[in-house]
Amino acid sequence: MQSSTFTLSTPDGTSVHVNRWLPDGEVKAIVQIAHGLAEHSLRYARFAQRLTDHGYAVYASDHRGHGKTSSPRGSFANHDGWQTVIDDLHSVTAHARHEQQGVPVFLLGHSMGSFISRGYAAQYGSELAGLVLSGTAGGAGALGKMGVFVASTQARLRGHTHTSGLMNKLSFGQYNAAFKPNRTDFDWLSRDPAEVDKYINDPDCGFVFSAGGFADLLRGLAQVNDDHTVNLVPRDLPIHLTSGDKDPVGGNGKGVQQVADQFKRLGVCDVTVTLWPDARHEILNETNRDEVEVEILEWLDAHLETAQASA
Repeated sequence: MQSSTFTLSTPDGTSVHVNRWLPDGEVKAIVQIAHGLAEHSLRYARFAQRLTDHGYAVYASDHRGHGKTSSPRGSFANHDGWQTVIDDLHSVTAHARHEQQGVPVFLLGHSMGSFISRGYAAQYGSELAGLVLSGTAGGAGALGKMGVFVASTQARLRGHTHTSGLMNKLSFGQYNAAFKPNRTDFDWLSRDPAEVDKYINDPDCGFVFSAGGFADLLRGLAQVNDDHTVNLVPRDLPIHLTSGDKDPVGGNGKGVQQVADQFKRLGVCDVTVTLWPDARHEILNETNRDEVEVEILEWLDAHLETAQASA
């Protein structure tokens, strides 16, 4: 595997940091990765090794407010942050296409990255050969609307980039409850203590999001779960949802199935779901991660054949 990084300059002057992992031989397709909240793209290097071993070029950027991308920690943008991160992701796609011309592109989003990827698919889904959603969730309903109000009020009164301990507690405070007695505040991420400790000891993980960031995130979550947005996703876009059945973000699988059922109801033809028994939120860092990686790879390979046959 050939590993390198580069930056993309956006119209507002933000430098988006991108990790690029390439196979030693011919590139058969691109897999673009959108990471989750309060983490960063370098955490996907192990999965990239699996993918590059099988001929995939992997591009993974740090979202605004994360990792090495030049923006305030825990905040997207002062105006329309949700659309801004979707636009950033599309810029990375365009760069990857320029470097790896003529091959299909798959998008894989985890957690918050899965929400961003669903928004991306509604706008740019016709450019994708397939979409993989890891650790996704359904709508937050009335609680989500209340969260937008609280976060927006905080952002207005204390500033867009104000670190919001209140919203962090309201959003994530109950995730550990099902795993008592708790060893750490992040037991809900994985059954593997070593992976949880790596997350805790990583200075670019586990930080608290800003009030403005939470407002953008919750608005985005509501948007991607709205029928109007989902109806914009191409009917022929293959979508695979994969999650742990003990993942509190996805309601222990119920929210994941809700998202899949919505895609199907609105006419998306190829929608599949895998719920991994006893696995928690970060299935690529779970005790059965090898099994998870192989299943995703097999899905990609199968849909690559379909994309090539119809090209």
